[in-house]
Order: sequence, then C-alpha cells, then structure tokens
Amino acid sequence: MTMQSHELLREVFQKVSPKQAAAEMGLSLSMIYKWAEPPASTSGAANPLDRVAVLVRCSGDHSIVQWICHRAGGFYVRNPEGSHPHPLHLVPAMNSVVQEFADLLSVMAAAAADSQITPAESKSICARWEKLKSVTEEFVQCCEEGNFRDIKKVPPPNSNERSK
Repeated sequence: MTMQSHELLREVFQKVSPKQAAAEMGLSLSMIYKWAEPPASTSGAANPLDRVAVLVRCSGDHSIVQWICHRAGGFYVRNPEGSHPHPLHLVPAMNSVVQEFADLLSVMAAAAADSQITPAESKSICARWEKLKSVTEEFVQCCEEGNFRDIKKVPPPNSNERSK
C-alpha cells in the first residue's frame, strides 16, 4: 500500500521544519500543519500533493509529473499497463526500445545537419528522449518479471511496422 500524502508530508517535516517551509512558501504555519493531517479530520486541509494528483488525474496530462521530476533532478517514466506483463510482451518491448532509439538518433542527426539546434529541434529531441526512456523502462519491467523462456518463440514483427 502506498503512503498517503499527509504521511509523506509528515516525514518531510522531519527533514525541514514546518516553520521554515511556511516561511519559504509564504504560508501560515497552521496551513503547513494542516497539510500533515489526514484529510478526513476536521482540521486537515487539501495539501498540494493531493491537489497535483487530482490535476493529473482529471487532465490525464503527465507532463505535470514530468515537470516536478525534472525540477528534482530526475525524470518520470510511466509504468506499463497491467501489473504483470505477459512474457510475450518482452520481444515487442525490446523492439520498441530499438525503434525509439533509432527515432531519437534520426531526429538528432537531422537537427545537427546544419551544425545548429533550433528551439523547435531541441524540443523534438527532448520529446523523443522522453519516449525512449519510457519504452526502456517498460522493457526493464518486463525483464524484472524474470521469464525469458518465451523470448525466441515470438516471431519477429514485420520490419515495416512501427511500434507505438
């Protein structure tokens, strides 16, 4: 079971004092304390973690999470559909990694052909990079299932078809 947002905030406030957090965010100390209380309590307040989760859920836009991860020095990779991918998904996942890497190299080569990278080209390269990271994570998660026996039983996909 995952940690509730107010529990996480309680842990965060063991590392940074609520008073310091309130001062840096320009909020009242009582508001900070309310965030660390269960939402069902009468004094609890909707905290920023819950609000971001609702915004991501209602918009269906994970770029919000990607932005937060980027600000924290990392990146967001969405888990593949289903908690236990079938071993037959391993080869298509591997093909997706190869295809996405090829697509990234193509975008990079086209952008660098004139020895300069425009903002639009940079944005395109970043988008391909994010896609490559996502499909690579999906492949790694398939590998973590530990079932490699079916890998050679799956016929290779048509080389003219592109992975999604």
